[in-house]
Parts: sequence; C-alpha cells; structure tokens
Amino acid sequence: MWLLIAFIAVPLIEIALFIQVGGLIGLFPTLAIVLVTAVLGTYLVRTQGATALGQLRSSFSDMRDPTEPLVHGAMIVFAGALLLTPGFFTDAVGFALLVPGIRQSAYKAIRARVNVHSFSSRGSDPRRPDPRGDVIDGEYREIPTNENETQGSSGWTKH
Repeated sequence: MWLLIAFIAVPLIEIALFIQVGGLIGLFPTLAIVLVTAVLGTYLVRTQGATALGQLRSSFSDMRDPTEPLVHGAMIVFAGALLLTPGFFTDAVGFALLVPGIRQSAYKAIRARVNVHSFSSRGSDPRRPDPRGDVIDGEYREIPTNENETQGSSGWTKH
C-alpha cells in the first residue's frame, strides 16, 4: 500500500515543484538546475560509492560484519537513482542520502526494526585449504550406442 502511495505522490510532488520553480525562475534555468544536479550527483555517488566499496572490502578482509557497509552502499546506489531521476524532490532526497550522518541515522533506524534470530555460515574458512584436496563429486552413466550408426571421432566417444 505504501509503495502505491509513493508511486502516486512522488510524481505529483515533482510536477508541482516543476510548475512552481519554472514559474518563478523560468524554463531554461529550471532545466539547467536539473542537469547540474544530475552531473553533481553522479560525481558524488562515484566518490562515495568507492569509499563504501573500500569499507566493504576491509570488513571482509578483517572478517567483520559487512552489514553496515552493505547498507551504506545500497543507500548510495538508491541516492544515485534518485539523483538521475529528473525532479527537485527526488534530488533533495538523493542528496540527503549522500550525507554520511543521515545514512548512519537511517541505518540505525533500519537496524532497530530488523531482528536477526540466528546466523550461521556453512562455508569453510577461505584462508584454510580443504583437507580433502580437489574433490569433484559426480555421477555418470554410459549411454549405449547403436553399432550400425557411424559416428565421427570427437575424442569423447569410445571405440
């Protein structure tokens, strides 16, 4: 239900803001603002995305919980999508998500609502080699061939 409301409300808000700003400063300055925010937003998303990716890599290499860098990265990607969408409201929300303090507050609010009961990893530690070596499990069956048919030698056939 909330998603439906957002899909209806956001375009209405954007249209109203375009009409108000366009009437106040004119068409071309309004279009210039939209283009400048898209270019500036792209630059900020690239720089902050690289920082978030570095934090994610360090959390993996230090064997720490990667949840926070993943959430920050997701919010940066969402901010980038909002900044590339033409409009003043989406730009304001997108730029707000690029502020680290606002992302941290949003992360804390999301984390307070999500409750993880248990977590387990079934994989082995990538730093420890598998004691069995390179083992590939598989099943096979031989397919009988008709001796009257002529088959080319592909290297995979029995003779």
